[in-house]
Amino acid sequence: MVELQRKARGERPSYFEDPSVDKLMSITLALAGEVAVLRDRIDTIERLSGDGLTVSPQAVDDYQPDEAVREARNAWRDTYLDVILRVVHQEREDFQRQLSEESYDSVVETISTS
Repeated sequence: MVELQRKARGERPSYFEDPSVDKLMSITLALAGEVAVLRDRIDTIERLSGDGLTVSPQAVDDYQPDEAVREARNAWRDTYLDVILRVVHQEREDFQRQLSEESYDSVVETISTS
């Protein structure tokens, strides 16, 4: 069994003004990671049983997905994370759009006053 590090080293990174939002995001992403692992394990169980193989914890741990299975899992994971992080992506896009508009307005202002 793999032993995972229980605590991160160094200072906790801060991405949002409110530290509570950072904590909530950290919890959400940790849970999202666990759900992704559980989904892969369920997928493995379904594939093993679909092939008529014995399903056991060891069989699930030993399963080696082929390229097609890895691609399908990666596609699911990408969509899953997009859904979870939709609000963050939207805020980033809004911020980038605001910066672009401000930059455009600044250029127009500079040209019109010249």
